[in-house]
Order: sequence, then C-alpha cells, then structure tokens
Amino acid sequence: MNKQSVNPIIFDSYMAMIKNSVGTKMFRSFFAYVDGQRVDVMNDGDLSCAYYTSCILTIFNLLKHRHATVASTKNDLIDSGWKEADEVLPGAVLVWEEKVTDDKSVHQHIGFYIGDNQAISNGKTSRVPEIHHWTYDGQRKITSIYYHHKLKNG
Repeated sequence: MNKQSVNPIIFDSYMAMIKNSVGTKMFRSFFAYVDGQRVDVMNDGDLSCAYYTSCILTIFNLLKHRHATVASTKNDLIDSGWKEADEVLPGAVLVWEEKVTDDKSVHQHIGFYIGDNQAISNGKTSRVPEIHHWTYDGQRKITSIYYHHKLKNG
C-alpha cells in the first residue's frame, strides 16, 4: 500500500469554514439549566455571536473552550495566544463597540474579518452568520482586533 503524506493547511481550512458558515442555523441554540430551568441561552440565535466565533476557533484548536459571552471569549483568546493587532488581516477576530439596546441592555459583538473590508458575524435580525462590511459601513467601531501566530504559517 502506498502511503501519502497529508499536511493540513490550517489557514485555508479555517477561512473556508468561516465563509461556508454563512446562513447556517447550527449556532442558534445552546441549552443549559439556569436556576433549575432549561433555557436556550442563545435565545434562538439572538445571542449567538460569541458561541459562533468560539466554536469555529475551538475546532481549529485556536481557543480552549466554547463560550456564550464576548467577555469570556476575549479572555480565552488572550489565554490561547491571540494578540491584539494594529492592522486587520483575514482570519482576525474582531470585537465591535458595545451598543445599548432599546430595553437598555448592553450588547457586545464579536466575529471574523475575511478580507476586502468584509466580516462574518452572527446577524442580529437573521440570527445566523452573515457577511457584512467590517465596520457596518462606519456605523460600529472596532474596539479590538486579535490575531494568532498560527494563522500566518498557512
């Protein structure tokens, strides 16, 4: 039998998974017991940006755990070797400024930069990953850009 050497191309596979995730409903729900009650802590996709982002990163061993919040995802990014960057490169993790919603709750947001001024993150209305301008056409400021050295090597 002829043995072949297979060497994964992490960056290309990572970017393909991010781009291919657009429209998927697989990150919409995650159930937990909260004060003894069974709850979809993602609220049918309304709160799924951190879960979506951390799931992709965990698949590629670029993060230690899946997370339900932006704050815990950011902490794990730092613990997992991600560094804040001054320039945005494809594959970077973006954190947008907090927004206060109509009900006065604070909404944080996180997702991926894919290049050409585009990002993919969980959509507030669609409740699934979607492509959009990386600054929401100048409507939302980027507060942090994170990049991992493993993405540079392909």
